[in-house]
Amino acid sequence: MNYSEIYESWLGDARLNAEAKNELENLKDNKEEIEYRFGAELEFGTAGMRGIIGYGTNMMNVYTVKRATQGLAEFIKTLPAETNATSRGVVISYDTRLKSDEFARAAADVLAANGICAYLFGDVHPVPMLSFAVRNLNTVAGIMITASHNPKQYNGYKVYGEDGAQMSPEDTDVVVGFIKKIDDYLGIPAPTEEQTKKYIKTVPSKVDKKYYKELKKLTLSKKAVKACGKDLKLVYTPVHGSGYIPVTTILKKIGINATVVEEQTKKDTDFSTVEVPNPEFKETLSMGIALANKIGATVVFGTDPDSDRLGVAVKNGEGEFEALSGNQVGILLLDYILTRLKEENALPANAAVVKSFVTTGMAKAICKQFGVELFEVPVGFKFIGEKIKLWEKDRSHTYIFGFEESCGYLRGTHARDKDAVVASMLCAEMVCYYTYIGKTVFQRLQEIYETYGYVLDSNISIPFKGLNAMKDMNAVVDGLKTSPVTKFDIYDVAAVRDYSSDTKTDVATGATSKIGSPLTNCVYYELENGSFICVRPSGTEPKLKIYFSVKAHHKADAEAALEKMKSAVNKIIKA
Repeated sequence: MNYSEIYESWLGDARLNAEAKNELENLKDNKEEIEYRFGAELEFGTAGMRGIIGYGTNMMNVYTVKRATQGLAEFIKTLPAETNATSRGVVISYDTRLKSDEFARAAADVLAANGICAYLFGDVHPVPMLSFAVRNLNTVAGIMITASHNPKQYNGYKVYGEDGAQMSPEDTDVVVGFIKKIDDYLGIPAPTEEQTKKYIKTVPSKVDKKYYKELKKLTLSKKAVKACGKDLKLVYTPVHGSGYIPVTTILKKIGINATVVEEQTKKDTDFSTVEVPNPEFKETLSMGIALANKIGATVVFGTDPDSDRLGVAVKNGEGEFEALSGNQVGILLLDYILTRLKEENALPANAAVVKSFVTTGMAKAICKQFGVELFEVPVGFKFIGEKIKLWEKDRSHTYIFGFEESCGYLRGTHARDKDAVVASMLCAEMVCYYTYIGKTVFQRLQEIYETYGYVLDSNISIPFKGLNAMKDMNAVVDGLKTSPVTKFDIYDVAAVRDYSSDTKTDVATGATSKIGSPLTNCVYYELENGSFICVRPSGTEPKLKIYFSVKAHHKADAEAALEKMKSAVNKIIKA
């Protein structure tokens, strides 16, 4: 059937709920919108599904959620009997987005109808607590209903494996295979009353308590917190998201005072006080900054709706608030963690740090200084989780810290995804530590630059539209592989990494070698001066992402170099 016929079949189906029928009837004269909604199926990738809320096969709605969950259920039922997969079940959590609670309940119903136990949180809980619950309850999988930091029109569906990390690409492929076999979106089985009572359970409150207990073990500066925590002037905003309770709870438990932006503690599905609920942007933290100026605070931090990302703003040398990039927060936390472990003689001899390969090159210099091995993985925190899992088995390394430039951080192995709750705790504790020794966070950042040289990290996103958006932006990346680039303005390319073939090519000699990385569609240019440029399609939204990491002696030099690099990349992309 074509998109028009699929639209008519939905509209004429007696099983369609009243809300959907009304919404779709209002589209009858909008051919373009009907084509968008029914001309494709919402893609289920390695990060799950993410899309605009609305009815249709290419939208986030109760029917696409049920279909995805039925595919997951079919996968679980194929697992070996000795794994007890159906009785171990699935944990389901959700954030404060529109329909998140409805989608979570729909997922639980589908699992119950398939005879699979579903543990459903009684209220919003963030990504890291879902990841922790999967591990703590020993379930076979987890589901998180969220669209992370996307605009309010979006929602999403993420699946986690039994280790608490996002499901592996291999298992995801199997789940997708089952999903694609389901043509009847409206025919997913509903549970009987008996199945609902038997299989749907509330996550025990003790899981939350155990999570906080694990986080408390990760504190690094108890003496400084005891001296400065109660009088600390620090502002936190959950930006209407699920981080409010867990972040304020853990700060209170370790003895740190934080002033919250009260207006942004409300569960507001419209995120009405911000343009987008993304704490990477200074504008999103503007209410927190205003409050900080009012009370004389020097640090503001905020979390996104599912509380897996942390944004930070600090007062600079001129007394103005400056929003730090995810890379800057990452190197501050990395430097702080390694410094404190070394000061306490607690840094393991086989300590290891993991970052995505698009994350700042400065991490390499910091790890080298502390004698810590640094590992690079593709974008996606599940790859950091895989390193943790590997090292738990072979004991070759001790995981210390993992981070991504997109404001994602994890210390500890209690969870296997980004954890803005533990990152908030560490950031607040870091402020106490530097206050205790007579510094500010901004001053420490400048010291890091003086020690290791200045590195300017930046990225741009080029949006793609239409049904073929994902295909089109992947084609741009594929084109770079067939048109070798040896120079970006005055910057020579030393080597090119093609992550889709796991191949690194030395530009001068033409020699090739294996990268040793999972396959992903990405081209990475190593420049002669230690800088890099990386081009990859987003895995969660139709955007082509271009990353720049520029090494220079001073900030002004780096900024000038960045502009030259951007101009050179734009010419190549448009060529």
